[in-house]
Amino acid sequence: MKIAFVYFTNTDITGQLIAAALGEVEKEGVNSISHKISGKEIIDGRFINEHLMKSLEACNAIIFGSPTYMGSVSAQFKAFADATSVFWSGQAWAGKVAAGITSGTAPNGDQASTLQYFSILASQHGMIWTGLDASVTDRNKGVNRLGCHLGVTASSPDGSVHRDDLETARYLARRVMQITRKLAI
Repeated sequence: MKIAFVYFTNTDITGQLIAAALGEVEKEGVNSISHKISGKEIIDGRFINEHLMKSLEACNAIIFGSPTYMGSVSAQFKAFADATSVFWSGQAWAGKVAAGITSGTAPNGDQASTLQYFSILASQHGMIWTGLDASVTDRNKGVNRLGCHLGVTASSPDGSVHRDDLETARYLARRVMQITRKLAI
């Protein structure tokens, strides 16, 4: 099994959430790829990184990450997503597991719309979307503080990451591994 994390972060809130999820995957000894999108990879408005794109083909799951800017993904992540269209027509990512992680300043900063964007991107590729199976009232799991089932949402009004949001990122990683294992049978 191989899980990829492709994300953009500016203030590193999303980066810390990705790191928590990645740490969970590494703790389980699962092969992983982690790629932070860089502005230098965007040339004339197009994301270009052939090595990354080739590496993603060999993954069983991809977890997308971006802060929520103005109700959607960052421009940097959108450039990456647009570049994935080379896989779309052949459905090269069909059957891979997908999930998403986002952050914003406000508790309801339209982060769900970013997760919806990720899930639509995954659906266009024929991927299998994985959300959270933990309600906000399920205190036994200690996750999903903001109550979004589509993926990880975090609120960071003071620039720090809430411990429950980090735990939710770890929880999502465990869930992605569990579903990926089930599908590999």
